Amino acid sequence: MGVILCIETATTNCSVALGKEGKLLALKEDYSNNYSHAERLHVFIEEILNENQLSPKDLSAIAVSKGPGSYTGLRIGVSAAKGLCFSLDIPLISVATLTSLARQVDKQAGDFIIPLLDARRMEVYTAGFDSKYHSVFNTRAKILDENSFSETLDKGKVSFIGNGVEKFQKVCAHENAQFIIGKLPSAAEMVELASEKFVNKDFEDVAYFEPYYLKDFQAG
Repeated sequence: MGVILCIETATTNCSVALGKEGKLLALKEDYSNNYSHAERLHVFIEEILNENQLSPKDLSAIAVSKGPGSYTGLRIGVSAAKGLCFSLDIPLISVATLTSLARQVDKQAGDFIIPLLDARRMEVYTAGFDSKYHSVFNTRAKILDENSFSETLDKGKVSFIGNGVEKFQKVCAHENAQFIIGKLPSAAEMVELASEKFVNKDFEDVAYFEPYYLKDFQAG
């Protein structure tokens, strides 16, 4: 298996990784509260290749975080990924943003993992996973209140992760809730997922692939 370039731009973290056979080779990211994708993404791609003595022709595929997340961030990441795939004539792989974010939580941390990505006001993008990262409920937009995720919380310890965690922590008092603060999706966790898809030839149509926005974009 060759080298896969992974691109994550669904939140403010502009993140690029190189992976081979499911192992992380290198990571470069701007883990901040400000969007820098337009300025940094292509610079990061060039730098991570140069620092690892690779050229674009050494890449076997491009993987991109498909969403949900920031409309502009996703658009920039997918545009860059598609451009590279077209120019290099290599496959495009998409990785669900919430799935890769869930991989930041250790399997021993509890019974369930629920990533929360900030949408607006008290709304988040979310999905549910068990401790082995198997899906327990699909991606959805959800308005948070004190009873959110009560069915899952009543079943066992739940780790909440992502930039929507802090606003849920303010309204959730359930004893089984565990809050992991300050974490954003990263290209690092995309590597293993992208490698699995590469082996299975689970590729996207480069011409027609679009990010998974989940909701229609609303200006302002």
